Amino acid sequence: MHPYLKIMRLHRNLCFAVIDGLTLIFNEGKYADKVIQQLLKRDKRWGARDRGFVAETTYDIVRWKRLYAEIAEVKAPYDRENLWRMFAVWATLKGIKLPDWKYFENTPARKIKGRYDELSKIRKFKESIPDWIDDLGEKELGEETWTNEIAALNKQADVILRVNTLKTTKEKLQTILFDLEIETDFVANHEDALKLKERTNVFSTEAFKSGFFEVQDASSQLVAEFLDVQPGMRVVDACAGAGGKTLHLASLMENKGQIIAMDIYGNKLHELKRRAKRNGVHNIETRPIESTKVIKKLYGKADRVLIDSPCSGLGVLRRNPDSKWKLQPNFLDKIRKTQQEILQQYSRMVKADGKLVYATCSVLPSENQNQVKEFLKSENGKNFILVKDKKISAHKSGFDGFYMALLERKD
Repeated sequence: MHPYLKIMRLHRNLCFAVIDGLTLIFNEGKYADKVIQQLLKRDKRWGARDRGFVAETTYDIVRWKRLYAEIAEVKAPYDRENLWRMFAVWATLKGIKLPDWKYFENTPARKIKGRYDELSKIRKFKESIPDWIDDLGEKELGEETWTNEIAALNKQADVILRVNTLKTTKEKLQTILFDLEIETDFVANHEDALKLKERTNVFSTEAFKSGFFEVQDASSQLVAEFLDVQPGMRVVDACAGAGGKTLHLASLMENKGQIIAMDIYGNKLHELKRRAKRNGVHNIETRPIESTKVIKKLYGKADRVLIDSPCSGLGVLRRNPDSKWKLQPNFLDKIRKTQQEILQQYSRMVKADGKLVYATCSVLPSENQNQVKEFLKSENGKNFILVKDKKISAHKSGFDGFYMALLERKD
């Protein structure tokens, strides 16, 4: 629980901001992170504590939407009165004293706690997930593993930094941040990771602006290392996005060799260029995938290919709690098809004796090891062997759920 909540008096303008945010997220399908960014700019006078309250309360109610709506006995689409009822459930369960505002009249505190105890015996309410995701998780992972995993995916994620070793070391960065009263811990088995002891806005620090670190979950940091890159290689990051893993590859390659960062969304690659500049990275070339020509030009030419594949994102629900309400079963069918197509096509860029990593931020075998098995049985996959794979579950690691497989091309 947020340290301020116990002693907190609810402030009207902060609560209004939360209700406005929830309206956009629940009723207009807006992305929670974008909505919260906007909300935090609403009032210049808000301090860190106020902004923390707005962000964390909004995320909390998004995360537990199904549970709170059930307790409050409200149904979508939620009008403002419904949202205030859900807010009252949130506050009551957190032990926050409700002020005597009209929105909170007749809030049945005892009934709320009773309903919470009842519903906590049923996983789909307790963990606040749609029926179909609950069924799917149990089917693919088994009841016990799924129960543990979905509970872990509902916990608030830690803030993890990845040290940019082109500019500094883990030890030096830890000292720089300590002088700013930001305390961090090393993370076992994660070469370049620092974990914040308390959440704080690290983006406003001089160290961030100077490119000493990026914010990247510990599990995600293992992907670039898994690819086994060396300085001087030609490496393709085929689904680079805004380039978190691309930048990590660049530092592992000591800025030597060539990284070709590709994505079907050209605007994401613009963001990568901006980040590369800040990171002092100059061995990245961006190429938007506007047609299959871009891929075909590279057939047989890459020492390493990273496919950080589009996926359901079920492994990163802690970070994007609104995605469980946006996901649809038919999207999952489509994405599995896309994953296989990408593997089939992009794997052809790997040269003989080269290596490929297929990675997702999902915990479902149907998006992970089953895709790799299917690929290896296919015409394009018959020259590849599976060197090793790694399944990272949130309940065992404490970080995001991830999957990565290292394949080698043997001609």
